[in-house]
Amino acid sequence: MRHFLLALLLATSFITGCGGAGETSANEQGIPDTLRVGLIPNISPEQQRAKYEPFATFLERRLGVPVDLFVASDYAGVVAALAAGRIDLAYLGGLSYVQAEQQVQLTPLVTEVDHATDTPQYVSAVVVRADAPYQDLRKDIVAAGRSFAFGDVSSTSGSLYPRIMLTEAGATCSPRRVDECPPLRKVTFTGGHDATAQAVLSGQADAGGIELRILRRLEKEGKIPAGQLRVIAERRVQGYPWVMRAALGERAHAVLTEAFTSIEDPALLDLMRAKRYVTVTAADYDEVRRAAADLGLLTVKQ
Repeated sequence: MRHFLLALLLATSFITGCGGAGETSANEQGIPDTLRVGLIPNISPEQQRAKYEPFATFLERRLGVPVDLFVASDYAGVVAALAAGRIDLAYLGGLSYVQAEQQVQLTPLVTEVDHATDTPQYVSAVVVRADAPYQDLRKDIVAAGRSFAFGDVSSTSGSLYPRIMLTEAGATCSPRRVDECPPLRKVTFTGGHDATAQAVLSGQADAGGIELRILRRLEKEGKIPAGQLRVIAERRVQGYPWVMRAALGERAHAVLTEAFTSIEDPALLDLMRAKRYVTVTAADYDEVRRAAADLGLLTVKQ
């Protein structure tokens, strides 16, 4: 009996030790035992989650820990999850990043190099129907008092930068009421770039703000007829940052950054709209901070 108990004790110690070794491996990297990854829904949440499953698989193999994907119904939901400590790593737009950092300490890691610009910037555009007579944002949209569709209120290229372009074209967008931008007759928020494209295409809005590469992807996938929407204004935008909770520490910062910059699989990079990944810092989003503060968008709109 004594020999049996001793053998049982040794076996239990061995199993416990194996579990502890696994935890130590993850903790040595600064990575939680399960890495919780949040994604803003710049397309419908269901499509966004499915799109990033291969990336979750890549991270699991690279880091040796399970990865849980979280996609909220809107941008504010991802910010709230970060602030509550429910996710560790997040894919945000520039605006949602500077909104989130008001609530929780974050460390920006990387952004993608865009295929079209070959830089860490992409393009925010104002689009109209191709058969519409509108040519000039100032004269034909703002001064004429047309209707305008934004995406999610916390979208950088679907809300903030279109608002910048409208303001530069003579609109007086209210910093207190995001749905007031006179002399525009009507302002609506569709919730996403794909919905904005559909709103303009169907005539529900005369013009809309959209991320140009999402529009091109929608056209490529046949969800928007190619050539049916026309760009009348555009601005370059600092790329979407991947950020982590600062509490994870410097080791996690290094490990996660290296995971992104090591991606070489063309199919995975294409899936994530990246030519490659480059590091970013908080200072890269200073323009976004200033514009968001000026236009009343620094606080998350619930």
